[in-house]
Amino acid sequence: MAAERGHTRWGLILPFLAVPVLLLGFLVVGMFMWALNDEEDPREGAAAKVPCAEALAFGGAERPAGAEPHDCTMQRGIDTAYEAVLRMPREDVGDWLRETYPDAPKPRTGGGSCGALCLDVTHENGLPGTAEAHVVQVRVEYVNAETARLRFSAFTM
Repeated sequence: MAAERGHTRWGLILPFLAVPVLLLGFLVVGMFMWALNDEEDPREGAAAKVPCAEALAFGGAERPAGAEPHDCTMQRGIDTAYEAVLRMPREDVGDWLRETYPDAPKPRTGGGSCGALCLDVTHENGLPGTAEAHVVQVRVEYVNAETARLRFSAFTM
């Protein structure tokens, strides 16, 4: 008479081996899916286009009358930064700055990285309480005798 084979313990060991293999498989598939995801997420440091009204409002400002907005973006990482580029009549720049930031220091003139006019405003020196930004920087370049390019940056620190 032939001896019967004994009962093995694979029935107990197999589930314990299958769990790590399945977890590793899900991890590999998840990483592959993440790598294929090409959406730009502004929380990850990529600049995203936003309405210019949103960018200006973050710094406590409104779009100047007669201004043409260009390239308004927001970038979020540790801090939040909005930028807006506007073209407007050169003669209206000073009035808009005074109306928007009446308690701010007088804009500097100088050239170089400052451009034709510079204004740096914080909550300590004239930034309105409605602004979510901690700092606003405005750089003005004169394009020609009639037009100015205004670079507006508002950011937290």
